[in-house]
Amino acid sequence: MKPFDVLVFEAQQAHFAGWDFSWLEGRYEETPPSWNYRELVAQATHHATAMLDMDTGGGEFLAELPEHPPLTWATENWEPNIPIAEARLNRMGIQVVQRGEDGSLPFDDGTFDLVINRHGSYTPAELFRVLLPGGIFLTQQVGGNNAIGLNEFLSPGILPEYSGEAFSILNMADDLRQAGFRVRQAESVGTPGCFYDIGAVVYYLQVISWQIPGFSVEAYEGPLRALDAHIRRNGRFECISERHLLIAERPFA
Repeated sequence: MKPFDVLVFEAQQAHFAGWDFSWLEGRYEETPPSWNYRELVAQATHHATAMLDMDTGGGEFLAELPEHPPLTWATENWEPNIPIAEARLNRMGIQVVQRGEDGSLPFDDGTFDLVINRHGSYTPAELFRVLLPGGIFLTQQVGGNNAIGLNEFLSPGILPEYSGEAFSILNMADDLRQAGFRVRQAESVGTPGCFYDIGAVVYYLQVISWQIPGFSVEAYEGPLRALDAHIRRNGRFECISERHLLIAERPFA
């Protein structure tokens, strides 16, 4: 394994664009949850006529689906991602728009019969509004305790920005019910995620900036060196990835 300083420097210089984590291949592995989000979406799109992909990133996931409904839109609000998503999706006939700062969606009532969302934010009332009766909201979310072991090792007492009961599967499902949805499925699972070198940890924390708010290599050099030593001794650092699956329907009445 390369020295600590080299691994950290490479991670700091690594390019990140869209929502492409390919730099981590072979350096970080996450055991998939018990469901297959891609397959669930592919099955749902087969029956849909109008779909919205929320927080599409660089459009990577949406572009790789085997088919798209005749009317397909995407939203993305992180400015660097917008031209990447547009370049990838516009040529497929998919338009990319931005949500309002208040979470509002720039669509008429009852525009879609399918809304998908992978690891993005959403407002239940807005979802209910833009879905047709019988329409489906299908989302995979990151739980509030995701990779909490990383926080406990590097910064005991400092929690991820999006943590706590608000991000539990029970509260997420309840929020959808209160907006009028019928929750068809609500599952939560914790699976191992393994970092194989300290460069992968640094890259991850730079991109997932809400995991340890205010993270920098300079501020955390001591704990990072301790974690580097742990990985060299044990071959990996393992923490739990928490994922939620929610499938909800807007009832006909």
